[in-house]
Amino acid sequence: MRVFLIAGEPSGDKLGGALMAGLKQLHPGVEFDGVGGVQMQAQGLESRFAMDELSVMGIAEVLPKYRHLKRRIAECARAVIESKPDVLITIDSPDFCLRVAKLVKAASSVRTVHYVAPTVWAWRPGRAAKMARMIDHVLALFPFEPPLMQAAGMECDFVGHPVVAEPAANDAQIAAFRSAFELQDTRYALVLPGSRQGEVSRLLPVFGQALARLAQSHPDLRIVVPAAAPVADLVRTRMADWPANTVVIDPREYDFEMAQMYKRAAFCGAEVALAASGTVSLELAAAETPMVVAYTFNWLSWQIISRMALVDTVTLVNLVSETRVVPECLGPDCRSDRIAAALDQVLSNPSAQTEAMRLTMQRLGQGGEPPGLRAARAVLSRL
Repeated sequence: MRVFLIAGEPSGDKLGGALMAGLKQLHPGVEFDGVGGVQMQAQGLESRFAMDELSVMGIAEVLPKYRHLKRRIAECARAVIESKPDVLITIDSPDFCLRVAKLVKAASSVRTVHYVAPTVWAWRPGRAAKMARMIDHVLALFPFEPPLMQAAGMECDFVGHPVVAEPAANDAQIAAFRSAFELQDTRYALVLPGSRQGEVSRLLPVFGQALARLAQSHPDLRIVVPAAAPVADLVRTRMADWPANTVVIDPREYDFEMAQMYKRAAFCGAEVALAASGTVSLELAAAETPMVVAYTFNWLSWQIISRMALVDTVTLVNLVSETRVVPECLGPDCRSDRIAAALDQVLSNPSAQTEAMRLTMQRLGQGGEPPGLRAARAVLSRL
């Protein structure tokens, strides 16, 4: 069996890696082709080009790269049509992936699966009906999504989120991490500015200002930044004027397993995290690390997206747990004073988020079959 996969950003790469591992377990002779990052490559994918070419978010951010992305869309579609795989699996990144699927459907009978349902419950509810024109089957991360996809005419299975199956760092690993980065008996805050160049450039300056404010009331709190590989150099550049004892974990300096262990250990040992909006809130919830989420687009993107939103929160922990316990500083509120105040509030009562984080993990399938295996089983069962 031959499977063509496309992922466009690190969170999709993580989903793709878990799915590929599940497919290999259930169908050992499976062959892979497509585009992905380090986790998909670790499962045997030879990416046709670097995945970070596709890691662009926001309307204004896409415009300068539109022609290049359009060429890549045509290139991927042509590769699928010519190779005739048993299934095309596109993973998140809908602005890119669904355009590929549309071209493939127009020129072939290749079965199409999209992993991650569009957030029609958050904004642009008409996307499901449009997506049904080029997608046969959806793999949903959240239990409330299948009815929405099925109503639009697509097959859909809730498969959970791979974060619930990831191992937690044990005491020995946390101790090894603290020793490696000279953090013994030290309180520290995590800073997670995202994995795209645009968001890192926008967020790190205001994050730095917020942490400088926080240091006035928590002078002993050090800063740890687990950088995403595609933006690690940019993170270091943007943090040139941060305190000298700030720790940057660059995953490129270690093998894959060591880098993942350091990241998990960093999450487990932190007092609080300041994070960009995205899947990282689920990783923090799995580690039961209290958090503040802060995010902003450029002015044009924010004006458009904020007017189209159907929900009052972007944080997945808040959405899945049906609470609003994770503070958010979004758009115009993504300011150093408000972020610092939110961090101070969380540090004063870090257990306030614990119940919501545990409920989130439970609802996403913790304790059941690994989501990557569930996703693979769903793909194979409908072929």
